[in-house]
Amino acid sequence: MRPTRITVRRTAALALVSVLGLALSANPAAEAQTLTVLYSFAGYPTDGAGPEAGLLMDASGNLFGTTTFGGNVNLTYCNDAGYTGCGTVFELGANGVETVLHNFSGAHGDGASPVANLIMDAKGNLYGTTLAGGIGCAGETFEGCGVVFRLSNGKETILHHFTGGSDGKWPMAGVIADPRGALYGTTYLGGKLGVGAVFKLTGKKETVLHSFTGGRRGEQPAAGLLMDAKGSLFGTTTGGGDINCDYPAPCGIVFKLAGTKETVLHAFRGSPDGNDPVAGLVMDPAGNLYGTTVDGGTQGNLGTVFEVTQAGKESVLYRFKREQDGFSPAGVVRDAEGNLYGTTGGGGLYGAGVAYEITVDRKEKILHTFCSGDCSDGAYPNTLIMDAKGNLYGTTAAGGVHHDGTIFMITPGPSPSN
Repeated sequence: MRPTRITVRRTAALALVSVLGLALSANPAAEAQTLTVLYSFAGYPTDGAGPEAGLLMDASGNLFGTTTFGGNVNLTYCNDAGYTGCGTVFELGANGVETVLHNFSGAHGDGASPVANLIMDAKGNLYGTTLAGGIGCAGETFEGCGVVFRLSNGKETILHHFTGGSDGKWPMAGVIADPRGALYGTTYLGGKLGVGAVFKLTGKKETVLHSFTGGRRGEQPAAGLLMDAKGSLFGTTTGGGDINCDYPAPCGIVFKLAGTKETVLHAFRGSPDGNDPVAGLVMDPAGNLYGTTVDGGTQGNLGTVFEVTQAGKESVLYRFKREQDGFSPAGVVRDAEGNLYGTTGGGGLYGAGVAYEITVDRKEKILHTFCSGDCSDGAYPNTLIMDAKGNLYGTTAAGGVHHDGTIFMITPGPSPSN
């Protein structure tokens, strides 16, 4: 059985589409557009489909990423949500030409269904994870528990096959690297108690740095890690934390891992400050952490943007108040002035999400409203990245010319204010 992936942003947006029906078919041309579609995915059997991760940009402006479906390999367990194929690693050149660097097969130990972003080392090698695939998995029949891979000049090397036991199960996020090249990441399940782990890979040797215990200490991390200059790791879990959270289950935490010692910096409480942080964190020069929750924040439970200090003090920078603002936000990126930029997987005028800015005075500006249906700009956007000029880049899980997702750029400049 494949895990129920935390694609709540797209799921919520799809639900809204079905509720609003024809109201979402309006033409968005009246909005001042700052978005350019750089590429529309074509899907199986020649291209990727359904990207659920952000992008990586190299020094030459080439973009790299993964698609969860598509590619030229079609296995039954790789098919979902109307897509076919086991996923790809792709490059979009600065010249606009897309190249599939790897087609995942889920067979013979290969991974399948990547849902996370990539990183690149100084030699240009790419590193990432897949949610499924690999060799063997406790409690699974054939899908596998996921892998960590390296891609060098188109050649894939599997660095670790997760077994579903104490080493972890289902890496839903990508990896980060320390200055010596060791890789660090999280798994949604597995570990000693089966509710998630933080791992380190040195070459092909895996070490579990921390197994989550549930309860107040957190469980089920869906996001990747952040490392500071001292080597401490920071992240979030989607569950655990405050047992008095106003949800049926605890609302998740922000944690710090120094060596193998875990410190809970903040436990979310639901309606006051958010619930279910599924995206990664970013850090400012002072060490303050910024992130999002996909639920909570108001009685409408549309999500929040938050700040947590190293001392554990949390501030809610923005609560999504209405569906036109967007809801279920992905992660954020921060500019030098302290403004935050992100996307939501649902909401907006057409129900397919928005790109937004949260200014330093805690006001939201809508940069772009994504359209569903036959609109070419894409639908249900993922986490953004920013280049040195302030341009924002991202992917959408659906929409585009072929309805299989897009790669887009949003240029800086005046934007409509909400």
